[in-house]
Amino acid sequence: QVRLVESGGGLVQPGGSLRLSCAASGTFFSINYMGWYRQAPGKEREFVASFISDNNTNYADSVKGRFTISKDNAKNTVYLQMNSLKSEDTAVYYCRALVHGNNYWGKGTLVTVSS
Repeated sequence: QVRLVESGGGLVQPGGSLRLSCAASGTFFSINYMGWYRQAPGKEREFVASFISDNNTNYADSVKGRFTISKDNAKNTVYLQMNSLKSEDTAVYYCRALVHGNNYWGKGTLVTVSS
């Protein structure tokens, strides 16, 4: 079993920054995939950013140039640095991991961008 715990959400003004963290714990040999998704009120969950290999990343067009995904393999933690935040970035942000062929989600952390 794998547990994903997100942190770092909160209220931020437009143009501000936040850094989200997702820590994976449990018993596993390796994590095949880790990524960030978000779900805004009244909308479906959407992809934000992920690693497509150990050193290659993928971003949604809406966040390219503003968000950066990074990771610390030793800590089994993935981060999402979010800069130049906009009101439309308001959402619950979820971490997703694929481990040994199984799909796991965290419970999410709320990001609210508002003045």
